[in-house]
Amino acid sequence: MKPSDLLSLLQDIHRDKLALYRRHEAGARVVGAYDLNNTYQYILAREATHLEWLRAAIEELGAPVDGEAAVSTVPAVTKGDASAVCEDDARRMEAFVQAWRTRIDGVTQARHRTMLGLVLGEAGEHQRFFAQAAAGRADLLGRRPAGVGTGGGVLGSRWIE
Repeated sequence: MKPSDLLSLLQDIHRDKLALYRRHEAGARVVGAYDLNNTYQYILAREATHLEWLRAAIEELGAPVDGEAAVSTVPAVTKGDASAVCEDDARRMEAFVQAWRTRIDGVTQARHRTMLGLVLGEAGEHQRFFAQAAAGRADLLGRRPAGVGTGGGVLGSRWIE
């Protein structure tokens, strides 16, 4: 693979990954269930790491990183049920993995191929999280001891003074 082709591929996957990241940020804002929101926060943290890896690889090749990405609309949440949001995210993540799986096979530089493989592997894990959340699972990041609650949902704003 020529350096110009590699750069184009990295820029394209960065753009797609950034769009997913922004969509997941929007999803996290409407998902109020504590455990489910924690799952979104975990996924956002990993995606931020993926974006940083991609940014560094693009800049190493001497190109700027485009920070623009369209934000997709979030399905409506009805009566606290965020399953539609999770189902939508599961579909989007699966489409991302399918679209990029064959494209990264052509990457000949081992470091970039490994990085892209990790990004796609974790995207597959995130897709499973979203699918399980849509099916009603709340224990995606672990189980709390019996009788211990969350005190309700997440706060509407991050800081309270």
